Amino acid sequence: MEATKKLKKSVLIRQRKEQEKAQVGGASTAKLLNCPTSPRKMRLVVDLIRGEKVENALYILKHTGKEAAIRVEKLLLSAIKNWETSNEGASVEDSTLYVKEVSVGGGRQLKRLRPAPQGRGYRIRKRSNHVTLVVDSLKNVNN
Repeated sequence: MEATKKLKKSVLIRQRKEQEKAQVGGASTAKLLNCPTSPRKMRLVVDLIRGEKVENALYILKHTGKEAAIRVEKLLLSAIKNWETSNEGASVEDSTLYVKEVSVGGGRQLKRLRPAPQGRGYRIRKRSNHVTLVVDSLKNVNN
């Protein structure tokens, strides 16, 4: 009787996510949360590597003069390592990895006051962002 018991929607969602994680192979994800750079500045860097092969994307990030490129480079290396752990038999060189998806969302804003003339205060918004990067193999796309 308990086997036919109706489960909560949140439990079903959690079970589905666990099944997706248990699948061997496929795309791997890395997230960077609360990065203290404005989302607009981060998108300029992220747009350079979207859809590129991993080797080319690392080269682009290494030679980009923006501070956000350093953080995205670390994130890309993390995504590659995540892909290696989920695909134990495959090598990175043979599978030709590419950046499948990259998205930047706004994070928490720290609100500060700056002294202004005549006793006023101007508001300063110190923005942060969340970056999600997905790496996949070109062989998975072709199959």
